[in-house]
Amino acid sequence: MPPRPDAPSAPVAERPRVPRFTRAEHRVHRATATLMAVCVLTAGCLYLPFLAELVGRRALMATVHEWSGILLPVPLLLGLGSRALRADLTRLNRYGPHDRQWLRAALRRRGGRPAGKFNAGQKLYAAWIAGAVLVMLGTGLLMWFTDLAPLVWRTGATFVHDWLALAVVLVIAGHVWKAFGDPESRRGLRTGSVDAQWARREHPLWEREDNTQ
Repeated sequence: MPPRPDAPSAPVAERPRVPRFTRAEHRVHRATATLMAVCVLTAGCLYLPFLAELVGRRALMATVHEWSGILLPVPLLLGLGSRALRADLTRLNRYGPHDRQWLRAALRRRGGRPAGKFNAGQKLYAAWIAGAVLVMLGTGLLMWFTDLAPLVWRTGATFVHDWLALAVVLVIAGHVWKAFGDPESRRGLRTGSVDAQWARREHPLWEREDNTQ
């Protein structure tokens, strides 16, 4: 875990690094992100006239959209065979007083944001996107298989699916924007390790959290 705060600083290339994610977690994230991107792009081709005219082949776009949506939960389900991924899912679903403190500080744009391996914002994003995917999957199935429910249900499913899709796009855009603002976080997901000083600064309770697992 991160070195003591009084340890002398070292050049970036020589700083100690902390293991953060396994290869399995990286692959689950990459596969899920790819499927989500395909869903969003094909949805754009179905709902935005200028994209529909540019791409054409509406039937193909609809088929790709449907199957990418159906497959969206698959990477996570396969990844459950990884002990590290299961441990991180437990962390994402565990909230404490420090998470409330983090949220208050974030809303007031102040420092002093204590966090374990995942901060409160990351936990809320993970919970929200998981719920949204399940709702999108359910409403999408009602729209795809028209004999599953009466017309009024399908009409409601279409309304929820379309507006929730817009919310998903906005939330993912915010997620990507935050990721681009934190290169070390992206590097940790890509390489599996992060700079120890970054870990100590952004996730000071991480070591304590690991000791309680």
